[in-house]
Amino acid sequence: MTEDTTSEDAAAGADSVALDPWGSSTIADYRALFEEFGIEAFEELLPSVPTPHYLMRRAIIFGHRDYDRVIEAMREDEPFAALSGFMPTGDPHIGHKLVFDELIWHQQQGGDTYALIADLEAHSARGLSWDEIDEHAEDYLLSLLAFGFDPEAGTLYRQSEHREVQDLSFELGIEANFSELGAIYGFDGETDVSHMQSVVTQMADILYPQLESPKPTVIPVGPDQDPHIRLARDLATRMRYFGVTTAYASFEADPAELAHVEAAYEALADEQVRCGDAADWLETHGEADQPGLAGAIEKLQAAGQEPLRPRVRFLDRNATETAFEALIEAIDGEKRVYDEHVDAFDLDHEAAERLAREIEVENGGYGFIRPSSIYHRFMTGLTGGKMSSSIPASHISLLDDPEEGADKVRAGTTGGRETAAEQRELGGRPDECPIYELYAYLLAGDDDSYAERVYEECTAGDRLCGACKAEAAEEMETFLADHQERREQMRPVLEDLEIEVRPDRI
Repeated sequence: MTEDTTSEDAAAGADSVALDPWGSSTIADYRALFEEFGIEAFEELLPSVPTPHYLMRRAIIFGHRDYDRVIEAMREDEPFAALSGFMPTGDPHIGHKLVFDELIWHQQQGGDTYALIADLEAHSARGLSWDEIDEHAEDYLLSLLAFGFDPEAGTLYRQSEHREVQDLSFELGIEANFSELGAIYGFDGETDVSHMQSVVTQMADILYPQLESPKPTVIPVGPDQDPHIRLARDLATRMRYFGVTTAYASFEADPAELAHVEAAYEALADEQVRCGDAADWLETHGEADQPGLAGAIEKLQAAGQEPLRPRVRFLDRNATETAFEALIEAIDGEKRVYDEHVDAFDLDHEAAERLAREIEVENGGYGFIRPSSIYHRFMTGLTGGKMSSSIPASHISLLDDPEEGADKVRAGTTGGRETAAEQRELGGRPDECPIYELYAYLLAGDDDSYAERVYEECTAGDRLCGACKAEAAEEMETFLADHQERREQMRPVLEDLEIEVRPDRI
C-alpha cells in the first residue's frame, strides 16, 4: 500500500456542499459527498472487513477515507487505533450510540481506542459553563462504559486536562493559519481566538494516537465533521519530514504535468528516452486544452537531453540536517542527491514510504500516517428532519425515563400511507420512516433477520404503523431501562479511573 502525500485541495477552500461541524447540517444526497469531497463508498470495502459491525452491514456506515489501511492492519494483526470525541453540550442520545458502538467495535478488533471529552470546544464554540460541561461529560462517559467500552484497554481523557494534546496542538498550529481556517470554517474577524484554538486542539486529538509511534488511525464521524478530517489529514502531511513522490527527471512537476510526462515515457519506453524526445511526442500527440500539457512540454524542453527515467523522489519538507543526511545514507542502490530532494532509482513507492517514516521517527519526527475516517448516516428525528438535542421531541435521550422514551416513539412520524387500506395495498415506505430507522440503527441490534423482517413486512403491507410503533416503543422502553441500570453499575468504575470528571478550577 502506498500513501498519497499530496495536500488535499478540499481542505484549502470553502465547501460548496455545506458541512458545518457546529451547525445543523443535513445531507440531502449522500452521493454528493463522494463527488464533492472524495469520500469513497464503504460497500466496496465491506467484503474485506473481518466480522463487520451491523452498522456496516446495513449501509448505515456509508463512506470512508483510507479505511482500507485500517482493515489491512486489522487483518495482519498490526497496530491500529480508533478515536472519537464527544462535545458535552447536552444529554447523550440514541444518535450518539452510533459512535459509541463504532469505537467499541474497533476496540474489540484489537485497536488502541481513544474517547475524549471535547470540553474546550464546548466552552469556546458553544459557550457552555464548566459546570454544565462537567455534568454532561459524566453522562457521556457513563453511557460509553455502559455500552461496553473497556477503560483498561482504551484511553479516556478531557482536552482541557491533557498536556500532551495541548503541546501537540501548539506544534500543529505552526502549520495552520487564519486564512485557511476562514476558508474551511467560515471564520472571520468576529471569530474569537479560543474558537480557532479549539479547532487546532481537535487536530491534535485526531493525531494523538500516533504520538508514540505512527499507526493507521480511524475517526468515526458523521459527514458534517468531514472538514475536521480533511484539515487533520492535511496537517499530518505538512508535519512530515519527507514527502515521497514519483518523478521522471530532475525537475519538479505537478500532478497534471506528471501525468503527461508519464504518458510520454510509457509511449517511448522501448528506446532510450530523452526529455526533449518526450516533449516532441507530447506536442504531436497531446490535446492542446488538456490541463498541465503546456507546462509538461515546457519543462521537458528545458531539460533537453537529460534522460527520462522513473524514480522515487524524497522531498525535504521539514527534515533536520541530521535526518536528511541519515536518509541519504540509508538509500541503497543508485541515487541522485540534490539540495532539497533525493532521487532513488531502485526503490518502489511503498518501500520508500516505509524508509522515509523510519528515518523520520529515528530522528525525532512524528512520522504521522494520514488519519482515516468512516462516515455514518444521520438518524432522522422522530418528528422528521435531523435528530437534534435542542428539539426534545425529535430525539430520545439515553437518560429519558423509559416510559417517556416509549411515548416519544408512539408519537413519532412514520413513512406510512394515509389509511390502513392504502398501506395494505401499496405497502409502507420504511426508507422514509424514522420508526424503521430505530429498528435498523438500534433496536434490532446484531440481528439482521429482525431488521429485514420489519422492512419486508412494511413494504409488503403486512405491517401497519400503529402495531409497528407499539412494538418499537416496547423495545425502546426495555433498551432504556437496561442501559440506565448498566450506567448505575458503571459509576464506581468511572470514579476509579484517572480521568477527572469534575476537575478543580480556580
